[in-house]
Amino acid sequence: MADIRLVGTAHVSKKSIQDVREAIEEFGPDVVAVELDPGRYASLKREGEEPSVSEILKGGNFAQLLVQWLFSYLQQRIGADLGVEPGAEMLAAIEEAEAHQTPVALVDRDIRITLSRFWGQMTLWEKLKMFSALIVSVTGYRGEEFDIEELTKQDMVSVAMEEFRKFSPRGARALIDERDAYLAYQLLSLGERHERILAVVGAGHMRGVQRYLNSPEALPPYQDLVAPVKSPPYGTIFGVIVTVLFAVLIAAIAFSGVGVDVLVSALLYWILVNGLLSGGMTLLAGGHPLSALTAFAVSWMTSLNPLLAAGWFAAIVEAKIRKPSAGEFRKIIRAETLSEMRAIPLFRVVLVAALANVGSTIGTFAYFIFIFPFLGIDPAEVILQGLQNIFGILF
Repeated sequence: MADIRLVGTAHVSKKSIQDVREAIEEFGPDVVAVELDPGRYASLKREGEEPSVSEILKGGNFAQLLVQWLFSYLQQRIGADLGVEPGAEMLAAIEEAEAHQTPVALVDRDIRITLSRFWGQMTLWEKLKMFSALIVSVTGYRGEEFDIEELTKQDMVSVAMEEFRKFSPRGARALIDERDAYLAYQLLSLGERHERILAVVGAGHMRGVQRYLNSPEALPPYQDLVAPVKSPPYGTIFGVIVTVLFAVLIAAIAFSGVGVDVLVSALLYWILVNGLLSGGMTLLAGGHPLSALTAFAVSWMTSLNPLLAAGWFAAIVEAKIRKPSAGEFRKIIRAETLSEMRAIPLFRVVLVAALANVGSTIGTFAYFIFIFPFLGIDPAEVILQGLQNIFGILF
């Protein structure tokens, strides 16, 4: 039976770096396992290829990308104030293992799978709360004094984990519970080939991983930890509902007898409300006026097509104007200030895409809420009369 020892760390802790080095020296492991996947390892080592702008635009996961970047920014700011680069303890483990000519194993789940499952499993309400909390944290962070070493203590970790579970139960499952199980799988697999394994993991994973190591029979099926999340296509469903409601509304107005001028006004308001909010949010993101004009021009149409998004078109124009270059993905992750982050063309492109979509969505809701006050007509009377006339013609 392999001897597996866990070292719990905080990712921006000087003490964690020392703890890792001392553990390797004292334990003399056959292999050092680190809580990294190949992508994050390459980033720490300044190696590997970054996704191109076209790949990012094709992926369309603009909100998910922003969450990842904002998380990284907060970690970067805390680390800067403490004089420690995020992930330094993992890099120290790798360097110490290499100095002892000890193999290194990357045992964390692919970050793309984790983010996909994290975002896909959360409810809409959890996503909204997550964005709100991140924005407040990013804009309100002032580097307050606190003892980062407390984060490696199990009682403090337990309290923090429970608070996160209350905040986002589904998010906690993807970020913490599933990765506990994945890490345990990888360590048990290493245990079949090595006798002494030192695993360097975040303090938040210590209890969960150890529980699975003690009781492997409790592990969930491995495939459940890496399979794509088959969440309902809420965006498509919402788009179809909007299209149907808009078609019914316009048809009801057209057949109600209120006049062509009211029908034309209803169509113009649809274009203006969607366009102004989508274009306005593009400008708020720091987008170029041409990008905002593009969002304005297409949002009325994309709101009626669940396969299209105003932000995608605005982002294409923004990318043509800003011309993001190679290496900017890593620059965003390592940005030290919000101003520095916003000055990076790739960040601006993704922010434009995300906020243009938000504006278009708000515009759609605003239209259905305020359209009848805009038109100055009684909605119940117009819709009822229009539907009656339609049924009279059809039947």
